Amino acid sequence: MSELRPLSRDVQGRVRQDISIQRLLEWAFADECASIDFEDEGTLAQGYGSVGNAYRMAQRGLLGCKVDGGGRSNPDHDADIVAAAVAVLPEGCGGRRMAVQIAELARARSVPDAYVGAVMRCEPVGWHVNPHGRRAVTETLGQVADCSGRKVKRHDIRVCPVVFRPAADQIAVARRNYLQWWSALLELRVCLQIHNDMSRWNVTHELPARTPWKKVLAE
Repeated sequence: MSELRPLSRDVQGRVRQDISIQRLLEWAFADECASIDFEDEGTLAQGYGSVGNAYRMAQRGLLGCKVDGGGRSNPDHDADIVAAAVAVLPEGCGGRRMAVQIAELARARSVPDAYVGAVMRCEPVGWHVNPHGRRAVTETLGQVADCSGRKVKRHDIRVCPVVFRPAADQIAVARRNYLQWWSALLELRVCLQIHNDMSRWNVTHELPARTPWKKVLAE
């Protein structure tokens, strides 16, 4: 996880703190408990699409009304901006499915499982377990005749079906998902850098490793 940088002042005079896109998402969804609002009617803001509580509160303020209630505070305005950007991810970056995944991973301060360091192992498809231990499951393919003695004897031909775990297609699917998650973070980083309208944060160019499994293989 990236550490926060010292405070800096931008060209508009705002004092903001440098932060990576991954750490920003974790701050918005884990620390501030922001939520994604998909196409909630009446909550559209130019440049971002649907937004959250901060925008709605501003609109209510224009009407002069106040909503009573309590129990928890609303997310920071910057957290709502981040959540709004996540909510309108383009389909090329995974759309709503990826938006939900990004929010869930950020709340858990985690990344998609890309089977980094995974080693495929050949294992039996199943095991028979009894008080004496366990043995691999086998199957009968047929019988073979043994004519070495006076009588013909038949013996079963048994094989042990095996499987490779984790399977190659399972690893491939997970790594494709990781690459799409990485691409979505790149899209969000560029989007938030271009709009540049957060009051507390300045998004840096830092991104998670694009292919962390290649680094492990090189080692």
